[in-house]
Amino acid sequence: MTTALAIVQIVISIILIITILLQSRGVGLGAAFGGESNVYRTKRGIEKTLFIVTIVFGILFFGIGLANILLPAILK
Repeated sequence: MTTALAIVQIVISIILIITILLQSRGVGLGAAFGGESNVYRTKRGIEKTLFIVTIVFGILFFGIGLANILLPAILK
């Protein structure tokens, strides 16, 4: 059981890394030093979907990690 949870957690972590890397980085450090005047920007379309998917996979990763810790203690 714990082996299956570990494999699922590895797969979710890879998907989470990919979704984080696919998000656009924006301007970078230029905005921190006043190079960008557009402060507020709304996410639309695929960018918003990717943002929500990243949040969902982050929550799943946390939940499965917690289950990986607690489940062996409960089953003993």
